[in-house]
Amino acid sequence: MAAKKKKNKKKKMVKRVILGILAVIFIAGGIYAGPKAFAILRMSRIAKAFVDSSTASTFKESKTTLVYDTNGNELCKIKSSKDMYYVDFSDIPLTLDNAFVVMEDRDFYNHDGIDYKAIVRAAIVNQKSNEIAQGASTITQQLARNIFLTQEVTWQRKIEEIFIAWGLEKKYSKEQILEFYLNNIYFGNGYYGVEAAAKGYFNKSVSQLTLSEQAFIAAIPNNPSKYNPLTGFDKTLKRRDLILQQMYEADYISYVDYYMAKGENIVLNQPEQEKEDNSVVTYVRHCATESLMKSTGFSFRDNFSSKEDEESYDSLYDTYYTRCQQMLLSGGYTVYTSFDMDLQNKLQQAVDDNLAGYTEVSDDGIYKMQGAAVSIDNSTGNVVAIVGGRSQDLKAGYTLNRAYQSYRQSGSAIKPLSVYMPYLMRGKTADSIVVDEPIEGGPVNSDGGYWGEMTVRDAVKFSKNTIAWKIYQEITPRAGAAYLLNMDFKKVWYDKDYTAAALGGFTYGVTTEEMAGGYAAIANDGIYRKATCIQRIVGADGKIVINEADRGMRVYDSNASRMMTGILEAVVEPDGTGAAGAVGNAVIAGKTGTTNSNKDMWFCGYSAYYTTAVWIGFDYPKEIQGHNSASYIFKQYMTQVHENLPRREISIYSDSGQNETQSATEAETESIQETTEEQQPVTQPQTTTPANGGTTATGGTGSNGGNGSVGGSATLPATKPTYPPGEWDAPSIGDPDKPAGGGGGDIDVPISGDPDRPAG
Repeated sequence: MAAKKKKNKKKKMVKRVILGILAVIFIAGGIYAGPKAFAILRMSRIAKAFVDSSTASTFKESKTTLVYDTNGNELCKIKSSKDMYYVDFSDIPLTLDNAFVVMEDRDFYNHDGIDYKAIVRAAIVNQKSNEIAQGASTITQQLARNIFLTQEVTWQRKIEEIFIAWGLEKKYSKEQILEFYLNNIYFGNGYYGVEAAAKGYFNKSVSQLTLSEQAFIAAIPNNPSKYNPLTGFDKTLKRRDLILQQMYEADYISYVDYYMAKGENIVLNQPEQEKEDNSVVTYVRHCATESLMKSTGFSFRDNFSSKEDEESYDSLYDTYYTRCQQMLLSGGYTVYTSFDMDLQNKLQQAVDDNLAGYTEVSDDGIYKMQGAAVSIDNSTGNVVAIVGGRSQDLKAGYTLNRAYQSYRQSGSAIKPLSVYMPYLMRGKTADSIVVDEPIEGGPVNSDGGYWGEMTVRDAVKFSKNTIAWKIYQEITPRAGAAYLLNMDFKKVWYDKDYTAAALGGFTYGVTTEEMAGGYAAIANDGIYRKATCIQRIVGADGKIVINEADRGMRVYDSNASRMMTGILEAVVEPDGTGAAGAVGNAVIAGKTGTTNSNKDMWFCGYSAYYTTAVWIGFDYPKEIQGHNSASYIFKQYMTQVHENLPRREISIYSDSGQNETQSATEAETESIQETTEEQQPVTQPQTTTPANGGTTATGGTGSNGGNGSVGGSATLPATKPTYPPGEWDAPSIGDPDKPAGGGGGDIDVPISGDPDRPAG
């Protein structure tokens, strides 16, 4: 008893010392920052009002986000499931309560909402690491932030959080606060609260979870993107083990319980999902989340100096993504998209029709042969239709959208973007003479022959590998890659020092969404607009959070773009490699792409109205038997969408045209520079209110930076494969000087991604 009194006395003394220090700081600060003192007083009053007006029902509320298509029809609802699955404290296992307490706030039952020792401890750790390595928020503070505040990281929000936490501790019991917290915390994949997580991942009530399953779901909220059980199962399992160990060391469970729970095999069992969880909905959620990230000032990057640099960025990205997705799911936004469901249905039908002959399925019942397609309105740069896979009645939870989450080898479909456009911007023309000849240590042409002197137009039309290789060496791989990096190609930075990228031989590859965005830039006279389906997002208060209308940036000059259009129109002529993609009722410019062993096949092209990129292949890459169905998917869809549109010529080169951009060399130099600026913390979307009562969004912009190298190799074909014209145009080969480990698409793992964020 005496020891306990002594311990309590010591604790009170520490608390008084800390309070004294804080008082001195506040007094000293008041001398220099009087206005801030008044701001803090105002925050205290606001916090009190929040707490006074709250009831138990306050912690059960969830605002639904509504999504509309381009015609104003409701597309879907996005919301959390915490209203539906709110559970009382008595129905939550004590061991699950303790799992959160031991990991998030060990002094939860002893403090009054603020853990002073944790603040000091975090300050010391953060000072030593020179970054925010450790936080100091209690469970009560986290609850205050999740219910009453935003996810922004500012001193004002932190002060408000502290005041609200104090108020909550005075008004509600510890059990109530923990109940509110466990019913509101985010578990990824749209699940808010322990009951929603239990049903979502194990298809049973939280009261039925085993100790091991409780620790497993308790592992997720620390970082729902990193510990997403659907895509990072091993990471979630590793953190489960840590939680069990911490619970044992804190005497919350016995050694036998610890040993048995750690050895238990975790098996996910997701329930049937709503039909709306399809390509459109997953893409809307992704684009809307990234738009909110941009509105908070997040700076997107696609170029890195090393793998470690990328991993550091990815960690920060995950943090922002999780916070902004939470905002989207429960913030009551109205999201206006560019989706045209008539075009969407046509694109989906084209994919299904042309791949119907491939009936083999995996053990999960999923078609092994898959396709993806993205269609963009050239007048806006917005996605009007997206297909992430073939139509199937699948078990819930399979939400992979291959159109933006799967990285695949591009074959020669990449050549116009990173080889020939940079070449044309150096003063070359479609009629410039190049020489098709053998290259020692380089690629061979798919037809096995060499044509000698020929025009650039014919080199593209007949997809000559040797010429693309030589041009890429001439302009340098770094210069060619710079254009892709400027257009948000996320994984090409690995290959910016290797010539194999000229033929589409990448370490990881590209997405269908990225390819559509790149080709749309050529169609739009060299102005690139990042692909998105978001037009604008309006907050629950009626103010515009973000408007994506004006986001263009010049990547290519207009004359080079128009010359490339003329060249790509020749590709789809009857004797061109892209003839199968020609559309009878529209003028088309396009390019095919085929990789080693025909593991990936593409058709990317555009008319005056729409740009569409199509990919087909197996999730576990293997040789595709048959013709390039991507061309026929493109042809069917583009024929249908142009039925009632006047036939229009695409802009082509004119000698009187003006060069509207800086020199190619300058553009490439700027895009490849290192980025060392520090990322700013996430903040609430900023809005400004014009006189008419509307709002205009303000926010951050993207940046590229860094350099790096990773490599890959593949086998060169000795002779022309026996495929129809257009199906053998560009095997993706490896650079003989490039280390093994990528390129060519020769990988034996499935290409997949997180349903809530981009793969990789």
